[in-house]
Amino acid sequence: MADAEVIILPKKHKKKKERKSLPEEDVAEIQHAEEFLIKPESKVAKLDTSQWPLLLKNFDKLNVRTTHYTPLACGSNPLKREIGDYIRTGFINLDKPSNPSSHEVVAWIRRILRVEKTGHSGTLDPKVTGCLIVCIERATRLVKSQQSAGKEYVGIVRLHNAIEGGTQLSRALETLTGALFQRPPLIAAVKRQLRVRTIYESKMIEYDPERRLGIFWVSCEAGTYIRTLCVHLGLLLGVGGQMQELRRVRSGVMSEKDHMVTMHDVLDAQWLYDNHKDESYLRRVVYPLEKLLTSHKRLVMKDSALLH
Repeated sequence: MADAEVIILPKKHKKKKERKSLPEEDVAEIQHAEEFLIKPESKVAKLDTSQWPLLLKNFDKLNVRTTHYTPLACGSNPLKREIGDYIRTGFINLDKPSNPSSHEVVAWIRRILRVEKTGHSGTLDPKVTGCLIVCIERATRLVKSQQSAGKEYVGIVRLHNAIEGGTQLSRALETLTGALFQRPPLIAAVKRQLRVRTIYESKMIEYDPERRLGIFWVSCEAGTYIRTLCVHLGLLLGVGGQMQELRRVRSGVMSEKDHMVTMHDVLDAQWLYDNHKDESYLRRVVYPLEKLLTSHKRLVMKDSALLH
């Protein structure tokens, strides 16, 4: 075969279009003739605030009168407060250890963080573990709102004699739902008066017939004694029963899945700040009080409205 000839064509250079600039006289006439204004509109710009923090979450769903505001230098985002103010207006979702009382745990945190005042969201018996909201200084005013909120527990009941099976225990748990009469046990910290408490929902998780142990979950009103509920459960089954172990998994708006920390975390975070001036661990342990208010109704006001 004959060699093919390769012909290279010269590239065509594209001419750049020259921008025609208007004479200064024409520009001046346009500026005099037109009104360069950003006119007010009745439409409100749509925002996706589903991921905004704390009380600003779902801000676009509020009944907003106007979105115009004047930024002011005072104040700050709750998550970016100066560390001293951040701690004094914060709370801790603590995993209470077994054996010490709630009062002792709160006193230890007050001593570790070197603050003047602390409070908790509801007393747990010494042997009970789980969610204990510890409010610090200015946040202690929210203690009452969390004490009266609902609670959730996971407990173990020990039956004194054998029963037919887990179905019988599950049926008895369903019977003990709604408004119930309760008298606080002997070791309770309150006066032993007969009172009514509501069990919202309960369910059995597992039952071991050999050891006669049943694991159950219950959602109830604040002030409900699960120890008394276990005694009533044994009486209803006709075999007798007692509470073996108990853990609170939710208190108010906070559960054990919401940034729960231990006493060791609190101690280590304060040590890290004192020795290395690293406040990141302390900010993970303590959360601003606004997090407890996310389920409440909100009224958002401009800063300028508060100053005049």
